[in-house]
Amino acid sequence: MKHKRQPKILRNIPVELKSITKTPITIPPNTSILDARDILLRYGIGRLVVKLGKKAVGIITEKDIARSVSVFSGKPIEKILVRDIMSKDLVTVSPDGSIYDCAKQMKKHGISSVIIQDKRQNLVGVITKTDLVSTFLAQSTASLNISRIMTKKVITVSPNDSVFEVQSVLFNNKISRVVVTKNKKPIGIITYRDFVPAKTFDLHKEFVDPIEREEISSSPQLNEFNVNQLSYLLTFSAKDIMTKEPFVAYPDNDVYTAAILMIRHGISGIPVIRNQKLIGIVTKSDIVNVLASKGKLD
Repeated sequence: MKHKRQPKILRNIPVELKSITKTPITIPPNTSILDARDILLRYGIGRLVVKLGKKAVGIITEKDIARSVSVFSGKPIEKILVRDIMSKDLVTVSPDGSIYDCAKQMKKHGISSVIIQDKRQNLVGVITKTDLVSTFLAQSTASLNISRIMTKKVITVSPNDSVFEVQSVLFNNKISRVVVTKNKKPIGIITYRDFVPAKTFDLHKEFVDPIEREEISSSPQLNEFNVNQLSYLLTFSAKDIMTKEPFVAYPDNDVYTAAILMIRHGISGIPVIRNQKLIGIVTKSDIVNVLASKGKLD
């Protein structure tokens, strides 16, 4: 009995890296995380390349910012520099590499961008998951259902969970977004970007007395005093920072459609529903994984 031939997912269209490589926004290592935060928000981007001379020496993301602003840090926020929290182990690809090389590196290391550098290790540019998803649109044959690549086990939070609980869920599960559900229906989504403007920087500064803030920030340990002083911050919950009414997709939708939504609206993950109930999530990572395998799925 002959096996039914699987439809081709990707067209064999050569894509040179230089055609999608972008010049990143760079900052020096001594930049404060407050300034780095402002740059991320100003340009609506998820990462900054840390540059010294002609070389990239680190990268800082929204996740790094969110992690660094914990009120239980042993160092005041205003004194934390980019060099203190940046990722120094850069994943790089040669300008002569391929989009598949970039996709494989992102999948292997669980990252959202790769640095393009020349033979002298000088910074040439950066390629992100967004760039690869755009490339997928050019290569897709529109024959791949979301159900084939989506993540079925979705970690969720409730709208009344505190912002600290939500952050813990993200960190402990090593995920970049969490879906907010009510009666199994997705009503919101939270990513690290939602913490950058909303968490300690603004909520903390607006509602905490300056003297109390200094005492809390200088204490590395959580104690009864800190809990009492921060009790009002615990009243801020997922529903206060989530993106409401997120875009949704259906399992029989084509991945091409999801990719268009991601690019057009600047999002990285879309809840997948059936009968209004959450059954999965499709992300840029899932699409990049299709490229990493060159469209050869199990």
